[in-house]
Amino acid sequence: MPRICGVTTAVPPYRVEQTEAAQFAGRHFGGRTGDMQRMTSIFTNAGIERRYFSRPVEWHVQQHSIADKNAVYIESATALCLDASRRLLDQQKLKPTDLDYIIYVNTTGLATPSIDARLINLLGCRQDIRRTPIWGLGCAGGVAGLSHAYHHALGHPKEKILLVAAELCGLTFIPDDFSKSNLVATALFGEGGAAVLIAGDETEIPGLEIVGTQSRFYPDSLDVMGWNIVSAGLQVVFAQRIPDIVAANACQDFSEFLEKYSLSLADISAFIFHPGGRKVIDAYREALALNDGELSLAESVLRDYGNMSSVTVLFVLERFLREQRGSVADHALISALGPGFCSESMLLRIS
Repeated sequence: MPRICGVTTAVPPYRVEQTEAAQFAGRHFGGRTGDMQRMTSIFTNAGIERRYFSRPVEWHVQQHSIADKNAVYIESATALCLDASRRLLDQQKLKPTDLDYIIYVNTTGLATPSIDARLINLLGCRQDIRRTPIWGLGCAGGVAGLSHAYHHALGHPKEKILLVAAELCGLTFIPDDFSKSNLVATALFGEGGAAVLIAGDETEIPGLEIVGTQSRFYPDSLDVMGWNIVSAGLQVVFAQRIPDIVAANACQDFSEFLEKYSLSLADISAFIFHPGGRKVIDAYREALALNDGELSLAESVLRDYGNMSSVTVLFVLERFLREQRGSVADHALISALGPGFCSESMLLRIS
């Protein structure tokens, strides 16, 4: 079966402590967004200590055109993906010309040619490399990208696939949007990039075996998560019922997925979940009857980086590979939620 062989991650240069972000929100939203004392508790209760951004805090309160924001996106996304990809290739002792396919995932910027085309030039890949950019899957995009790579590898077992993702969520901040959704985004969002190598089963590269994938779409839920495209850029949409959707559906969705492989939740020893926020993590823990430590990897990534949309689950996967590869776990479950509203999941067998 296809395998996940390695993951590397990268963050932009500007580190922002959560206390600094809370002070910024107090200055910017104060007097404009209801009870600010209650609202700023979002920052202290988010389970986040720090985040990283491509521009300093003061840059975000200035008015910028979509063109200006997109220029920053192209510059930073390219740099993050290039850094992560080069380190991944070095880690795996591969040359760029060894790659057969590149998949690029993003939802926070636009570029044509897309970032994958820029990476092909900068890395020095073969001229016959295939590529697919994936846009619009939000937080679910990282797992969806893994799934696309897996299905490609099933039909091309000799190939090596590079999945890259970059999210510049800070660029979606709109200074004159004083909605609760924008405040919540200010408390949660960070930026980062990641690269993953997926290899077909006729390659000799070791890794975690991908057993299967599942997509789950929730009808009539278009308003739960996404962006409104407005003249100032991408305006965030968050619904308060996301944890409720997790609580109502997660157990049944995962159980039905695992049943296809004669497994149950009791057979899963590692949960590699996208940490959309503390309430979402708590909803997973309650719905799946997990112990406190079973989502510690997701919680630690949320603490150290915030919610980086599609990239976040790849940070959790990288941390799992680094810290728990030698565990006795037999199977791991990867999952993330995204706009649609939907979930993307993947089952791994751990050797």
